[in-house]
Amino acid sequence: MTPHPLTWLYVPGDRPQVVAKALAAGADVVVVDLEDAVAPDRKAYARAATAELLSEPRLNVHVRVNALDTPWAADDLRTLAPLPGVSGLRLPKVTSAEDVVAVAEKARELPLYALLETALGIERAFSIAAAHDSVHGIALGEADLRADLGVRDDTGLDWSRSRVIVAARAAGLAPPPQSVHPDIRDLEGLAASCAHGRALGFLGRAAIHPRQLPVIESAFLPTDEEIEQAETIVKAAMQEEGAQALPDGRFIDAAVVAAAQRTLTLARRT
Repeated sequence: MTPHPLTWLYVPGDRPQVVAKALAAGADVVVVDLEDAVAPDRKAYARAATAELLSEPRLNVHVRVNALDTPWAADDLRTLAPLPGVSGLRLPKVTSAEDVVAVAEKARELPLYALLETALGIERAFSIAAAHDSVHGIALGEADLRADLGVRDDTGLDWSRSRVIVAARAAGLAPPPQSVHPDIRDLEGLAASCAHGRALGFLGRAAIHPRQLPVIESAFLPTDEEIEQAETIVKAAMQEEGAQALPDGRFIDAAVVAAAQRTLTLARRT
């Protein structure tokens, strides 16, 4: 089974030399960004450069196309969706299930990841997550959402974060990754933010620089203590079915055992 991605490294599509370096940086997924990272007068160049780079099969390279209501989106999908080097599409500023279905019908069953970046997108999170079998994940675009909501303090986004996490689970999708931490020098702040995101239910995070990757991976992998506890729970469950209490007084049932098994699966990815 393919390990769940923990790191998603964004790189600008109009800088093919940077994309080439990113492919060797160790991220679980490299996301070639044709949207926010590319100026309007370089959109055509970025698309062409990305098409050349991804004309051959590659592993775990996604493309963030331009927003579907822009004049570039149709050309992005027409040019890039058929390419063997594209293993997923990230769709920015999705606000409805219809947005996703329209792309799915053109994208040769590529995995789609919807980015929710507006209040309307958050309100429709579940319908977007469940819109089509091609949807493999949803996530937040926090910079745009922050501006849309007028949020100044970071905690003001926690309700939206939880909403997306719950919607993904309800639709049977993997837990979403966190949005980017924009200060590439602030590794201590990144670690603290990842810890908060993990507590909310995120799994993994988008990055904008390779130096962020080991911090993110370390933050989301189980600790030695968590692994030990999970092993104890699973071992106890194998010996006796049903709800029970461990010698230290902890009560375990099927839900606790399932969580422990997920912890061990995540730990084995390394």
